[in-house]
Amino acid sequence: MSVKAVMATILHNQLTSRGVHSLTPSDYEEIVEELVEQLKELELSLAAREITEKSER
Repeated sequence: MSVKAVMATILHNQLTSRGVHSLTPSDYEEIVEELVEQLKELELSLAAREITEKSER
């Protein structure tokens, strides 16, 4: 089982325990994919900021 599949299962379990029952398995997969992309962008942004700050010193 892939990490994204595990994350989708966790998301499903968490939302279900909070009363969300209207999403499909593909909805969970899409949400996880979006989160992973956002995390990648954040990681790149933070790395770029770190490089910029180091070069300014």
